[in-house]
Amino acid sequence: MADTEWEAKVKGLLKAELKRRGVTYAQLVEKLAAIGVVDSEPNIRNKLARGKFTAVFLVQCLEAIGASSLRLSDG
Repeated sequence: MADTEWEAKVKGLLKAELKRRGVTYAQLVEKLAAIGVVDSEPNIRNKLARGKFTAVFLVQCLEAIGASSLRLSDG
């Protein structure tokens, strides 16, 4: 799989988790701030649109929205 495909997969995983929990980008900014991670809504929107963000950011987002696990596939 090419890097762009991996980026699309990771982006899809995080966006799906946000959607599943009904969390908007604005709410994500607030939830991240609550755990000490300061970021702006436009910056987060850009990160997710590009699909290029660190594993640290992914875990911070999952922690902030209360996700204790992440499904990598539907299978």
